[in-house]
Amino acid sequence: MRLRKGEVLIDSINSVEDTKGNNGERGALQVTNLRITWFSHKSFNTNLSIGYSCIQTISIRTAESTLRGRTQALFLMTKYNGARYEFVFTSLVKASPRLFTTVQTVFRAFETSKLYRDLKLRGAAVREGRLNQLPDEEIVRKVDGVWNLSSDQGNLGVFYMTNVRIVWHAKLAENFNVSIPYMQIKQLVLRDSKFGPALVIETTKRSGGYVLGFRIDPVEQLESVAKEVDALHQVYADMPNFGVRFTVEEAHPPPDELKAPSVEDDVEVVDEDGAGDVLAAYYADGGAAGDRPPVFDRRLGLAVEALPAGFTTEKLWKV
Repeated sequence: MRLRKGEVLIDSINSVEDTKGNNGERGALQVTNLRITWFSHKSFNTNLSIGYSCIQTISIRTAESTLRGRTQALFLMTKYNGARYEFVFTSLVKASPRLFTTVQTVFRAFETSKLYRDLKLRGAAVREGRLNQLPDEEIVRKVDGVWNLSSDQGNLGVFYMTNVRIVWHAKLAENFNVSIPYMQIKQLVLRDSKFGPALVIETTKRSGGYVLGFRIDPVEQLESVAKEVDALHQVYADMPNFGVRFTVEEAHPPPDELKAPSVEDDVEVVDEDGAGDVLAAYYADGGAAGDRPPVFDRRLGLAVEALPAGFTTEKLWKV
């Protein structure tokens, strides 16, 4: 359950039920850039770890939960070593879509960044003689005149070293290429071949167990490239970049913290040109004479109560 190097905790969702295997138990679900983990609140030994590479489909369907009854749940269909597994997770917090949105978004980011982690043959690694760089990828060195020894006669091409992978492509056919992430390199050695001294890269069993040979003339340059590739491989192993890009949004403060304190307006009434006396006289007159008939006021464009002698709407408006 401990995070490995390069693994980052993206979200931790409390009060999640493992409806399929531990129905009725509250637990916590954690989403990282490589996997989903769940553990029970009662016993930390009751836990799950599901790598994204094992997940085949993610869906949202109705499930029967002991704690929430019939409700929407997250279904994961997985496959590992030829066996199929189904996992069902239910959020015990009402009206909280984080369980669905976070897992689906991170899994989509994982699926679209496979070149950081998987060996690729004859892919779209190069276009018009230039390497198609991945996000956050930096070219450390480009070497021309590198022979790929995978065929009997060898193929002349270009060798790239970046901070996440090695890429080689043929000079005359860009679609004849190979992209080797550092995480799939099992061993790097310099040894003799039928073409002379060569840099031999052995990949992991998971990536196909390929043995790829590269020859560079002169031998001094070959040794220099081998040392640099080995150094980049070690740097990557210490802090790997798995290519899963994400942005953590800041949590919104609770509604109570968003409320602004009420402030009374400090209003001062200024009696300009005796306007206060005019208003007082108007109401005093109105109180004595009763209601007056309505008339049309051209200044306002409205029907108003007829004003007593000596009053205008302009004087009253200023009040």
